[in-house]
Amino acid sequence: MKDDSFARKKWVVPYKNIVAVSNGNGLVDIVEQSNCFGGSCWAEYHYKQSSPLILGTRHYGNSMRYSVKEGKADINLVSSIAAAGIEAVVVGDETIEITYAGLGGGGVGATMSRALAEDVIDCDLTAAGGSRKSRGTISLPRRKRVLIGVDDTDTKEEGATWSLVHNIATEVDNHNARYLSHALVQLYPVPTKTQNCVSTVVEFGCIDETKLVRDFGRLLAKYTLSENTGMVVLQDFDANVIADYGRLVKSKHVSMETTLKTIKKANADILIDGRGIIGATAALPYFARPCDSVIL
Repeated sequence: MKDDSFARKKWVVPYKNIVAVSNGNGLVDIVEQSNCFGGSCWAEYHYKQSSPLILGTRHYGNSMRYSVKEGKADINLVSSIAAAGIEAVVVGDETIEITYAGLGGGGVGATMSRALAEDVIDCDLTAAGGSRKSRGTISLPRRKRVLIGVDDTDTKEEGATWSLVHNIATEVDNHNARYLSHALVQLYPVPTKTQNCVSTVVEFGCIDETKLVRDFGRLLAKYTLSENTGMVVLQDFDANVIADYGRLVKSKHVSMETTLKTIKKANADILIDGRGIIGATAALPYFARPCDSVIL
């Protein structure tokens, strides 16, 4: 018998994954990793028109990020203008529930397309498609943001920090710790630079960060080529506490003393304590901003 799997799935484009990161105080970042970015852009436009819970949006690669506030809102769906939106964001002790609604194709996205994302725990969906209004609630693991800054892993003969860090982040990505973003951070060209004076930050959405930090540090220590490697870890929703320091390291040479004071103030952790912690710390506030982070 001919396989008719295409016929069964032709109206649904599943999201690769949806990750929800909470600040523990009413704010949530919803990171939707898409298999069809055109659909994500359509959703972003309509969601912003209809949803008062949305505070802002941002693109990163094939992902769309929604900064939202916890709560429930009545949304007025209007065909062609505000045809889909987020109705509710409910943060529990271990899960975050998000309710989407939409008309027509927007309703398909609100229901099956998102319900089929990899880390969805449970879902409650209405029928979708055609001219009907549809609604879907998905339950996701409640996650916290973990940022890892790294600098000085290469030598003048071999290596590139950004590529090693990306490959390690890809290797440790799993259900417990989702790899969300990567940014190269251009720093002021100090005399001790290898070549281009660039550090790297990677972002994870974690259920339990302990294993992530241990595994990442182990692989970095194993494969770095430099004795000056620095690795700094920050658990912070926005990393604003380090923003001024990050701009400073882009503008001039910064002392180790200033770096250590900044790390202490931010309550960050040094995992590998080479000279590279200066650039590693400066990279942290530039997570998920790869177009901004490359500007000196």
